[in-house]
Amino acid sequence: MAINKFSFTSEYHNISTVSRKIKSYLREQRVSKDVSDPILISLMEALNNSIEHAYVEEPGHNIDVIIGISKTRVEVDILETGITRTNFSKPKLQFDPNDLSTAPEGGMGLYIMDTLMDSVSYKSENGVNTTSFYKRTK
Repeated sequence: MAINKFSFTSEYHNISTVSRKIKSYLREQRVSKDVSDPILISLMEALNNSIEHAYVEEPGHNIDVIIGISKTRVEVDILETGITRTNFSKPKLQFDPNDLSTAPEGGMGLYIMDTLMDSVSYKSENGVNTTSFYKRTK
């Protein structure tokens, strides 16, 4: 399995920079666009959640992204040491698409990730919070 680590600090503008680097890495590893695009969308959602919820938008905290690529899937682990999530349940989006005022205000990121990925999970051990997801390549 090919593994690569990308590290950055908890500022929103760093998300686009690290996403571009990861996109280039996935392209170098010949990951198909139909796999890499959903991974990049999920990655941006998860990184936004880390900055917003774990670090409460406080800059300067470390976030590590580890990408693992095998013949059958691409795995992503996002590690941070911010506030531990107490709720990682996947929301069910039930609203009237003709009335956007009924759309939920939160939880869309987890819904998107859960829809696009084959697996999404979260754990916290020894002060390190890890959001993990993967997408099958075959």
